[in-house]
Amino acid sequence: MFDILLSSLGQLFTLHHLLYMVLGVLVGLVVGIIPGLGGIAGMALLLPFLYGMEPSVALGMLMGLVAVIPTGDTFASVLLGIPGSSASQATVIDGFSLAKRGQAARALSSAFLSSMIGGLIGAAVLTGFILVARPVVLSFSSSELFMLTLLGLSMVAVLSGRDLFKGLAACGLGLLVGTIGMAPATGEFRLNFDIDYLYDGLPLVVIGLGIFALPEIIDLLVKRGAIAGESARLGTGWRQGIQDVGKNRGLVARCAGIGSLLGTIPGLAGSVVDWMTYGHAVQSAKDKSEFGQGDIRGVIAPESANNACACGAMVPTLLFGVPGSGTAAVFLGGLLLLGLQPGVSMIETNLDLTYTIIWSLALANILGAALCLGLARPVASLTRVPFVILAPLITVLIMFAAFQATRSPGDLLALGAIGVLGVLFKQAGWSRPAFLIGFVLAPGAEAYFYQAVQFQGSDAFLRPGVLIIGAMILAALFLPMLRLLWRKRRTVATEEAAPADAKPPVTMGALDLVLFTTLLGTAVFGWFSLGDLTLLGGLMPRLALAIMGIACLLEILRSLIHRPTWQGQPLGQQIVWLVGFFVLVGAILMLGFITTATLFCLAFLLGIARLKPWLALGMSAGVTAFLAGMATLLTLTYPSGLIDPWLFG
Repeated sequence: MFDILLSSLGQLFTLHHLLYMVLGVLVGLVVGIIPGLGGIAGMALLLPFLYGMEPSVALGMLMGLVAVIPTGDTFASVLLGIPGSSASQATVIDGFSLAKRGQAARALSSAFLSSMIGGLIGAAVLTGFILVARPVVLSFSSSELFMLTLLGLSMVAVLSGRDLFKGLAACGLGLLVGTIGMAPATGEFRLNFDIDYLYDGLPLVVIGLGIFALPEIIDLLVKRGAIAGESARLGTGWRQGIQDVGKNRGLVARCAGIGSLLGTIPGLAGSVVDWMTYGHAVQSAKDKSEFGQGDIRGVIAPESANNACACGAMVPTLLFGVPGSGTAAVFLGGLLLLGLQPGVSMIETNLDLTYTIIWSLALANILGAALCLGLARPVASLTRVPFVILAPLITVLIMFAAFQATRSPGDLLALGAIGVLGVLFKQAGWSRPAFLIGFVLAPGAEAYFYQAVQFQGSDAFLRPGVLIIGAMILAALFLPMLRLLWRKRRTVATEEAAPADAKPPVTMGALDLVLFTTLLGTAVFGWFSLGDLTLLGGLMPRLALAIMGIACLLEILRSLIHRPTWQGQPLGQQIVWLVGFFVLVGAILMLGFITTATLFCLAFLLGIARLKPWLALGMSAGVTAFLAGMATLLTLTYPSGLIDPWLFG
């Protein structure tokens, strides 16, 4: 064991590892600053660069990104008044209030320091879990691993909050998309519609970018203007913010502990932990009058938990191969790209890499907090740059990352198709993490079930570990439902006591109804189209269709009973940008990737962003140099079209 620890430390402090960790920290900082992108999109951007990399070096880069995003997204929450990611919603309440009072520097310094401490506590908890849980992991069979994947799916109920049926329908759709391709048990091909690209299923990189990154870019383009307004001023109070963390060190430790423990539960991360720790700060405070008006404890509590939660989410990911969060789901894909199998093999044969991951998280938290403090003033200036200037550059980067998945033009078309789904989900308020969790867990759940049945038969589901995890699944499913019913009962009692004209109307978005009816029709059509599959080959897609169809049917029936008033959800501008994206993909196939990307950036920056010609030309030339350089570095062959072969050989 001592030799393994020394080997891990040796890997941690090699020059290559440190350089790539700093690169990951910088990418995570940029991704965290841009509102809405978050860890999933950032991780998806780095995945294409993992091909052929040394595992220890690649893991350092990934951990640098994972550690700093919950720190970097504080910029948007405090300076812009909008959540930098789903895990920084609670920070907005008091952080933005402090910024409007001229105390943004105080809020940022306390947030960065508490994030660093929370990350270190989370890394320590993760180290302890690895030591304690190692014998438990080695005793797990396929049946326990199958139940753990179901536990991850059951957490969709927690992620969905009041919109339980939306979350279940999104998860069912994610499961269905995850079953596209060959069945692991029988080798049958499912849901490929005779399209060559779908025979191997959809790549995780494309799914992550399409469902998260593309909708956020379109949303920011629709809103136009600068990312930040004139209120994004730092003011003074750097030292006071650090002193605030010292005065509230007990709150920091408690919230970091809560974040670490809750982060280990698959699916229970992000905004759930954010609000729970914020609520804990309010409940434990003697004077609650300043919360919501600019109380520094309302910043310290959620920020302490965010980074610790990111560490905790690595526990089920590394030990069981069950992603503890959306970011961990993409990280799981990164491990597989590097040829590493989470679970028994990770602990048994790659324990040194496991500790390298843990200590990289701790070191990256320190680097990330230091960089955020040092870059706070220039970042505050960057957030006032109109997003329309950044949009073409980020769009090209996303398309480049998606093309890395299989290096097929189908990657770009699939990116657009999943992007349409992401825009619809975002506009209607559906849980996109629920969709991603369903997609990621589908292959593992199916493979573990097949192995359990094949090797253990009916006894597979009578093992003590299986029964314990089954009880946890029931608790995860029914406790949120009971809590929701209790809230509704109290709401109904309040409405009955109120005057008739004071009762709030039940509303439902027209887009919700369209999504529910479309998915219900898909479930019915898909059920009959799978008739030729064997029992094992069609089990998972049928389960996905059943979950999706039942959730949609129950929501439609509920809406008919309550007779809601319909609420408009305009999509006009989003549709225009989506159509423009597919036009861009068509131009890439016709003219070539590099040529189209260069012309797109130049036209966008001149015609829409209204930049000066020399600046637009310089930025477009930079895009050309980047794509050409990556083609040489990674031995890439972009879609050549008619022009690229003439210009770039």
